[in-house]
Parts: sequence; structure tokens; C-alpha cells
Amino acid sequence: MLVRIDPASPLPLFEQVAAAVRRALAEGDLALGEQLPPARELAASLEINIHTVLRAYALLRDEGLIDLRRRRGAVVIAGARERARLTALVGDLITEAKRLGLDADELTRTIKERYS
Repeated sequence: MLVRIDPASPLPLFEQVAAAVRRALAEGDLALGEQLPPARELAASLEINIHTVLRAYALLRDEGLIDLRRRRGAVVIAGARERARLTALVGDLITEAKRLGLDADELTRTIKERYS
């Protein structure tokens, strides 16, 4: 799994780390049961604070992509690839809606109309 940080990006560092993991999941570079790099090692290799990596991992846990367990680390859980792909598609949808000038309520209304 390749994680790159762009210091010029407007995205916070933890979002960049989380996005890299989501991308790796969506592209099949990470599989069910695979362990993510320990937060301390990843933070050291990226030269960022360990709490930044931990915040990214907590976000991924909250999204249902990984499981965090003490002494076991961060592990990819079942359905993570599909959820990561869906999250990426939603991100693209939001980006396009913003480009078109739609606010969140308009986008939500459009999704609800199409979903039913």
C-alpha cells in the first residue's frame, strides 16, 4: 500500500492518509484480513505525527472499513472493498455537485428521488 502526503493539498493530513487506504481497498491492493502498517511506522515513514495516522485509522473504522484492536493493529474487515468503492463514488458525486453549485439539500433531494 502506497501512502503519499501532499503538503500543498487543502485536505488535512489524516484525510489524505485515509483516502490512500480507501483507494488501496477499492483497487484491491488490500484484502480481507490484511493488516495496515502500524500507526507508529506509517507516521515515521511519512514524517507526520502518530496521532494523525491514528485519526485516519479511527475515521476508517467509523466508515466500517477496518477493525482496530489493541495489539492486533488495524485490519481490513469484510465488505471493506465495496464500502471503500462506494465512499469514493460518493466523494466524486459531492465534488461534481459542488462544481455545479448544488448544496447538500439539493443533492440529498436528488438522491432520494432517484433511490426510490
